[in-house]
Amino acid sequence: MYIPKHFDVSQWSEIKGFVARARAADLVTIDPSGMPQATLMPCIWQVDDAGETKYGSLVMHMARANQQWKSITAGAQGLAIVHGPQAYISPSNYEGKMTDHKVVPTWNYQSVHLGGTVEISEDVDLLRKIVSDLTDFHEARRDEQWRASDADPNYLKAQLQGIVAVILRVTRVEAKFKLSQNRSLEDQRRVIADVEGSDLPEEREIGLEMKRNIGEA
Repeated sequence: MYIPKHFDVSQWSEIKGFVARARAADLVTIDPSGMPQATLMPCIWQVDDAGETKYGSLVMHMARANQQWKSITAGAQGLAIVHGPQAYISPSNYEGKMTDHKVVPTWNYQSVHLGGTVEISEDVDLLRKIVSDLTDFHEARRDEQWRASDADPNYLKAQLQGIVAVILRVTRVEAKFKLSQNRSLEDQRRVIADVEGSDLPEEREIGLEMKRNIGEA
């Protein structure tokens, strides 16, 4: 990922928190013919900070009918792209618009890339655990939480036969939060005010992230 120094994110807790909030990632792999393949999947990033593998594993599952998993060979490399909110930034927000006119539009966004080795498993017990963990994670916000154990056992067993486990053993982490940090504080505040008035939820969310970044949220 291209990361100018203004937009680099290195705080470990911030990166982990971002991935947990995003809750899904696009897994990109290359098939034997050289063609890129990608699938968006809910995920959990399992990281043991005290363990030997600092970057842990990104745990997912994929439909058995999806041809991507069949193209993943032993030792294959993969890239999980975790997206955050995005927003168009108008040069009308910059002080330079009224002086030297050396301003252009840009795009603010947040993104984390996790790279590593992809493993595929058809082990039923592992699949059951992955489904249970993902369900518990996403149901945690609900007052009445559904558990995988609530499903009819035979029905759940049949459903597990339709998926495969996908695990990314993470060896590389890159994080970029492009939130107008290269502009003056006054310009940043004008951008925040602009996107906060947007009718697009993602743009309003970028405004909140920008506020947090300058310590005004």
